[in-house]
Amino acid sequence: MAWRGCFLRWVKEDIISSTARGNRFILYTQQKCGFRKAAKKAEPKKGTWEGAGHSQAEQSDIISQRKVVTPQPEPPAPHTPPRAFGRLVKPLVFTVGFTGCSFGAAAIWQYESLKSRVQSYFDEIRADWLEKLRPQKQGDFRKQINQWWNSLTEGQRTVAGIIGVNVLVFCCWRVPSLQRSMVTYFTSNPASKALCWPMVLSAFSHYSLFHMAANMYVLWSFSSSIVSMLGREQFVAVYLSAGVISTFASYLWKTTTGRLGPSLGASGAIMSVLAAVCTKMPEAKLAVIFLPMYTFTAGNALKAIVAMDTAGLVLGWRLFDHAAHLGGALFGIWYVWYGHELIWQKREPLVKVWHEFRTRRPGGGGGDGSL
Repeated sequence: MAWRGCFLRWVKEDIISSTARGNRFILYTQQKCGFRKAAKKAEPKKGTWEGAGHSQAEQSDIISQRKVVTPQPEPPAPHTPPRAFGRLVKPLVFTVGFTGCSFGAAAIWQYESLKSRVQSYFDEIRADWLEKLRPQKQGDFRKQINQWWNSLTEGQRTVAGIIGVNVLVFCCWRVPSLQRSMVTYFTSNPASKALCWPMVLSAFSHYSLFHMAANMYVLWSFSSSIVSMLGREQFVAVYLSAGVISTFASYLWKTTTGRLGPSLGASGAIMSVLAAVCTKMPEAKLAVIFLPMYTFTAGNALKAIVAMDTAGLVLGWRLFDHAAHLGGALFGIWYVWYGHELIWQKREPLVKVWHEFRTRRPGGGGGDGSL
């Protein structure tokens, strides 16, 4: 969802004065007149022409030669607001830095998870043994919650935290005292003073309940596939990076077209997840929730989505932020084809540095440097 405004002012015989009272702009326009007052003819002084001995015809020729034709000034070109591409340098640097930090933190997170897996295995065995010795309680609510949580896939448990954050931000939009802060930091706008952090926070922000429900349903539907394909840590890095990259694509398009305005929503990041799954498994069968009888392949769905967002950019549709959608989808396709090898497969030097740092710490334990 985006709000955009554009004001053009033409300077040519019209006087436009804009008086701002509250949020109103009053326009005064001076009406043009189709009649022009005739120029006053210069009357020669008596005796001037007669004393010179000129005839009436000669006097008329001299007067016509002395008339000066004033050229009409050309109207100036309409004022177009300058496209401040210089303001995009800071968001670009933030996008690159945040993406690198996301994948670096994900690599360290995976290292810590693998290291603690053996210890957690023995902890689970001891917990199961104690559970058998403990008398069973009928109707234990906490046990039912644990059973439901354990029945979920790893992908569903991973996106459950993301959905929880989105719900929390949605509730914050309903607090009147937080409205100004929410607009500043939880909507992305290239014309705003805050440019960088809204690129991340707006990916968890929804003002409409239907918008949030639709996005979270799609994320939940593809969670098992994307996490089984990338792993929990790599998925979180891709999701966060896609949110920032899609917002930067929106910044770039808005600045280029001059249609500045705020946007919010997780659609860009979710489009990256959808595109990655459809690129990796193009023959998978998909269906719309309202029309389950009609199925189509994931590859065809991805082509249709990219074509629709491209048409939205060309035709100037304003219902969705098509630049953010298209930026997220292209990032997901690129990551499956090239990004996994260029980024994730080359995390070993960072992991070795972290391993050496952990082993030098007191109580860090030894090791040969391998995972």
